[in-house]
Amino acid sequence: MTTKDQKDNLFSLVKSLTKSEKRQFKLYVGRLGVNSDSKFLNLFNLLDKAKVYNEAAIIKSNIVKKQQLANVKAHLYKQILISLKLNPSHQNIRSQIREQLDFASILYHKGLYKQSLKILDKAKELAIANEEKNIAFEIVELEKIIESQYITRSISSRADELALQAKDLSSQNVIASKLSNLSLQLYSTILKTGYVKNEEESLKVTKYFNDRLPEFNLKKVGFREKLWLYKAHLWYSFLMQDFLNCYKYASKWVDLFYQNPSMINLNPVFFLKGNNYLLESLFFISNKSKFVKKLEDFKAAVNNSKFIKDENVSTLVFLYTNFHSINQHFIDGSFEEGLELIPSIEKNLVQFNDRIDPHHKMIFYYKFASLHFGAGNNKACIKYLDKIISNKSLSMREDLLCFSRVLNLVAHYEAGLDYHLETLLRSTYKFLIKMNDLHEVQKEMIKFIRGLQDIYPHDLKNAFKELHKTLKTYEDHPYERRAFLYLDIISWLESKIENKPVGEIIKAKYLAKNSA
Repeated sequence: MTTKDQKDNLFSLVKSLTKSEKRQFKLYVGRLGVNSDSKFLNLFNLLDKAKVYNEAAIIKSNIVKKQQLANVKAHLYKQILISLKLNPSHQNIRSQIREQLDFASILYHKGLYKQSLKILDKAKELAIANEEKNIAFEIVELEKIIESQYITRSISSRADELALQAKDLSSQNVIASKLSNLSLQLYSTILKTGYVKNEEESLKVTKYFNDRLPEFNLKKVGFREKLWLYKAHLWYSFLMQDFLNCYKYASKWVDLFYQNPSMINLNPVFFLKGNNYLLESLFFISNKSKFVKKLEDFKAAVNNSKFIKDENVSTLVFLYTNFHSINQHFIDGSFEEGLELIPSIEKNLVQFNDRIDPHHKMIFYYKFASLHFGAGNNKACIKYLDKIISNKSLSMREDLLCFSRVLNLVAHYEAGLDYHLETLLRSTYKFLIKMNDLHEVQKEMIKFIRGLQDIYPHDLKNAFKELHKTLKTYEDHPYERRAFLYLDIISWLESKIENKPVGEIIKAKYLAKNSA
C-alpha cells in the first residue's frame, strides 16, 4: 500500500458516510462524553467539508500537530467503525450471532457457565438456521470448553452430542472451503486469461476442475455448499464457453435463493451476481423471450421494499440492470431502441462516479459504441471507443481492449474516415501483436482491412463475400466463436453484401432462429 493510499483511507471512509451515519457518529461521540473541541472530532468535521485530502491544510488549520496526526487519524478511523457497527443498517444476522458469542465469552470468563451455555445454544441455532456454519463451529468449540469445566449431570450425552455436531460442522466447512477455493481459482483464471483458447488449455482446465471437485452427497449439505458448487460449475462452464451449462448452473444458483428467501438479504451480493450470470448466459445463447422474463423478475426482486440496499448493493443493482437492459437490444438488433437508454445511464454514471471502477465504466462505453455502430452512427461509435483506447492507465480485460480496437477500425472505414486509416491500422496491428492472444478471426479482420486500400470499389462486394466465407467457418468453432460475442462481424459483412442496415440483418436472423 502506498503512503498515498494510507492517507486516503480515512478520507474515503468519511466521504462514504451517509447523512444519517454522520448524525449517528456525532451522537455516538456525544455519548462518549467527548468535548466539542476534541482533536478527532474537529478532524472529522474538517475532512467532512474538504473536497480532497490535503495533509498540509490539516496541519495549517492547527487542529492537530504534525507529530500527532497519525495517532489522531487512527483513533478517528476506529471510532467511525465502532459507530457504524452500532448503526442498525449494518446489523444483520451475522453480526447478531457474533455479538451473542462475545456476550457468552464474557459470561464464561466471569464463571457464569450456565448463562453462557444458554446464550451459546440460542446463538448456535440461529447460526445453523442461517447457514453460518463457520461461526456455528466456533460456538460448539466454546461449548466443549465450558462443558469440560462445568460438569452437568447430562455430561455423557452432552459430550457425544457436541462431538458429533463438531464433526458434522467441520466436514461441511471443509466441503465449503474446497468448493469456494475451486470457484475462486476458476474465477481468477477467467479474469487473467479469459476463455480457453485451444484444446490444450481446455484439457488443462478440465483436469484442474475434476481433480479439485470434492465428492459429497448433495442431499446432505446445505445452502452454502450448494451455492459454492453451482458457482464452481458456472465458472468452469464459462471458461469452456459452454453457455448452455452456464445457463443451467446460473439457474440453479438463482433458484437456490428463491427456495431460501431469507438468504437474499443475508447474501445480497451473491443473489445479484447469480442473476447477472443468468442474464449473461441467456444473452450468449440469444434467447430473448427468456432473457426479458428473467430481467423483469430481477427488476421486481431488487425493487421490492423488502430487498435491503446499502451503497455496495445499490451500485451492483445499477450496473446489472443497465448492462442487461442494453444487452437485450443486441440479441435482436433493436439498436435504435437501445440508444434511448444512453442519456439516463450517462447521467447516473456521474452520480455513481465514486462507486464504479474504471473497468465497468469502459464496459458501458463499449456497449454504447456498439449500439451506435449497430444503428449506423459511426462517428458517435468512434467517440465512445476513443474513451477506452486513449485511457492509458486502464487495467481491463485484454479481450475487450482488443475488440475496441477492431471495432474502431471498422467504424473508421464505415464513416469514410480513410485519410488516417493507414496510421490507425499500424497502431492497431502493433497493439494486437503485442497482445500475443490473436484469434484467427482478428487476424483475418486485420488482413482484410489492410488490403482494403488496394481494392477497386467495384470489387469491394466480392472482397466482403470472401471474408464472410472465411469467418463463417469460425462461427461455431469452440475456441474462436467468442470473437463474435463482442462484435457480430458476420452480420456486419452480410449488411455490406446485401446493402441493408446491420440491425435489420440481426433482427431477421433472430426471427428466423426463433420461429424455427
